[in-house]
Amino acid sequence: MPTSLAGFPPEAPFALVEKQKGAIRLVAVNRAALALGMTPGLSLADVRARVPEIGIADIDPKADARFLERIADGCDRYTPMVALDPPQGLILDISGCAHLFGGEEGLCADLLGRLDRLGLETRSALADTPDAARALARHARQTHAPAAFAEAAIGALPVEALGLDGEETVALRRAGLKRLDDLEARPSQLIAARFGEEAADRLQRITGGRDIRITARRPEPALMLERRFAEPIGRTEAALAAIGELAQQAAQRMEQAHRGGRRFEAQLFRTDGLVRALRIETGLPIRDVKVVMRLFDERLEALADPVDPGFGFDLVRLSIPMFEPLAPLQLPLEGGALAEGELAQLIDRLSTRLGRNRVRRLAPRDSHVPEQAVFLFPAIEAGPAEDWPAPEAGEPPLRPTHLFDPPQPIEVVAGVPDGPPQRFRWRRELHEVTLAEGPERIGALWWRRTDNAGLSRDYYRVEDGKGRRFWLFRLGLYGRDAKSPTWYIHGMFA
Repeated sequence: MPTSLAGFPPEAPFALVEKQKGAIRLVAVNRAALALGMTPGLSLADVRARVPEIGIADIDPKADARFLERIADGCDRYTPMVALDPPQGLILDISGCAHLFGGEEGLCADLLGRLDRLGLETRSALADTPDAARALARHARQTHAPAAFAEAAIGALPVEALGLDGEETVALRRAGLKRLDDLEARPSQLIAARFGEEAADRLQRITGGRDIRITARRPEPALMLERRFAEPIGRTEAALAAIGELAQQAAQRMEQAHRGGRRFEAQLFRTDGLVRALRIETGLPIRDVKVVMRLFDERLEALADPVDPGFGFDLVRLSIPMFEPLAPLQLPLEGGALAEGELAQLIDRLSTRLGRNRVRRLAPRDSHVPEQAVFLFPAIEAGPAEDWPAPEAGEPPLRPTHLFDPPQPIEVVAGVPDGPPQRFRWRRELHEVTLAEGPERIGALWWRRTDNAGLSRDYYRVEDGKGRRFWLFRLGLYGRDAKSPTWYIHGMFA
């Protein structure tokens, strides 16, 4: 397969390829290759026969998607309403944001300037609807179309701007409909009847008959504060200090609303377009600035890739995705609430440093099957409302403190075929049973009648001569399921 060529000169012909219908074909080319007649869709064999020196590399859709996400992160500086238009586009809703950059033209100039410094060739357009802007950016003759250009240019767009399949586009052109204004002159019912509902719908969306708003890649946060710098700051400590000032402002607003945040996200925008995000999460809603900043410090220390300011940060933003009620806390005399708060802070710090899925807690689940009666979830998340069943006073626990997953097979000698075990061998050690209690029969799940999953279990709590207590079970019943049912150890009592 083709591989990328290190140090390949940019002025030489170059193409990205992938395997399509049993042949390797071009999917993207640079300007030098396009000038030689190399267009997407040609087979690699034909291309090399005509231009042997062309540079070839495999296309990497996943890497392209990650790069598009990075560009979208950088566009968050202009508006929180950013949507992906894969594989190569972004759609920004700049309503109410353009005045921060001196108007729509100023915002576009700043954005395109940053993308140009990244070495990207771009096409852009301003329009009243997302579909119109997308069509103009992809198919208009003018590379960067202003808003005043949109209304007059939409009708002159080719029918390819509808984004239909190749056969439908060919059918439109054969009918003499080559531009969008040719379609606009005809009733939408006629277009839908002859070319399909999709063609009529897309025409309405591009020409403004229907306005479908974009769905932002991130939901709008409950609170967002930011600070812009006339001169970029070149130290991470200064960026952290700016985050602290924003956290103080956020705490004042949350206090007025009697609310607290459980998730905080700080975004550091570099002048070269790279964005570094620091996210923290807490188990309980908080608005204590010292606690928030201590967690951000923990996050910074836990990063495998330190935050590099590069040429400096020119924008720092703090977002709180959602609020939760947080009333003033009155501590009881015995200090119970204080102890609970300290435990929550410890969990927050460990989860921030080690990862939210590294620190977990147990919760009960409504199931009679022992291995399904408990589940794990991140300790920083709010737990379920169910409480653990309280043991009977003066009685030993019904379930062991440790379960083996899966249960381990053992060799058992029983006095009668279906009686309690008298001795068993586990891990090459023979255990003499001195006390046994049971059986406790646990039925199988009726919808899982495969292999051993459909057999009943008879559980016994046993104690050996050394005082060690085990939880054993016999899988299946004598005479009905097997002549010699197998035994397992499922857990150990403390």
